[in-house]
Amino acid sequence: MRKKTKDVQLGSVKIGGENPVSVQSMTTFDPVHVEDTVKQIKELEAVGCDIVRVAVPTIESAYQLANIKSQISIPLVADIHFNYKLALEAIEQNVDGLRLNPGNIGSDSRVKEIVLAAKEKNVPIRVGVNAGSLEKELLAKYGTPTAEAMVESAIRQVSILEKLNYDKIIISLKASDIKLTTKACEIISNKVDYPLHIGVTEAGTTWSGTIKSSIGMGNLLLQGIGDTIRVSLTGNPVEEVKVGRQILKSLGLIKDEITMISCPTCGRCTVDLISLANETEQRFSNIKKPVKVAIMGCSVNGPGEAKDADIGIAGGVSNYTLFKNGKLVKKIDKDKALNVLLDEIEKM
Repeated sequence: MRKKTKDVQLGSVKIGGENPVSVQSMTTFDPVHVEDTVKQIKELEAVGCDIVRVAVPTIESAYQLANIKSQISIPLVADIHFNYKLALEAIEQNVDGLRLNPGNIGSDSRVKEIVLAAKEKNVPIRVGVNAGSLEKELLAKYGTPTAEAMVESAIRQVSILEKLNYDKIIISLKASDIKLTTKACEIISNKVDYPLHIGVTEAGTTWSGTIKSSIGMGNLLLQGIGDTIRVSLTGNPVEEVKVGRQILKSLGLIKDEITMISCPTCGRCTVDLISLANETEQRFSNIKKPVKVAIMGCSVNGPGEAKDADIGIAGGVSNYTLFKNGKLVKKIDKDKALNVLLDEIEKM
């Protein structure tokens, strides 16, 4: 059962509570490059990104945020480090959220300025703690980055905001180590009821990072921990969103899309199952129906092994078998198999 957290409204997306787990990503461009940034965000939107974050390194970058926001459909979050003026300008530019650490912004008066501005425009703040950038005194206290040190850092940051009567807070605790990340999130989940943004930071390339992220986030989500996620990959951020959504689909947290299963090949397989499965996944990726589709290599075991699927096809020597809920329906020609399958799904 998912842990109940507070609702936080971030633009058009609600985070926490009983709201769906949202998928985030981050652009690879400085916002001064407006055209490139908008183009990339639209690519992220097209594959199902719910929230997008942009780094704001300079005041010139901040000045372009409203322009970017006016051209996209999903909430825009400004990623701020150290310079409080960038946070204030981002709020002035009507961003939907901020990602910052109050502790590295400077004096209490500067933090107060940000909070007052955020309150006025209902802008949530995500407090992000990374294992690689913990405060020196915490490293001295714990000797090394630990889950407990990360949690203590997060509680410190949150308390700064709470003292200013501000509670539109989202928390993230991330490390490149899976065990460290999961332990920190487990601990903080038992201490606060703010929504949690989860992910394994600096996870690696698309291949290795997908595996690390799936293990780390899957572990937490199965425990009911996590309200919004980001898969951090060294690659095209579009892949981050695809992987993130697939993680949620695999856990049954996205139910309004096609879920595909396919068998591994064996000596009984007489068709090019790999190509068939890949083509099916590509062609059916945009269908918004809660249908489980099976692509099986042979008609001997296929329908039986995939009887929990709503519909599927199984390969044969001269034709394919169409089946529904494990029961044979009819034989179909190989070259028409996917079209027939698509037609049947559209009727469902």
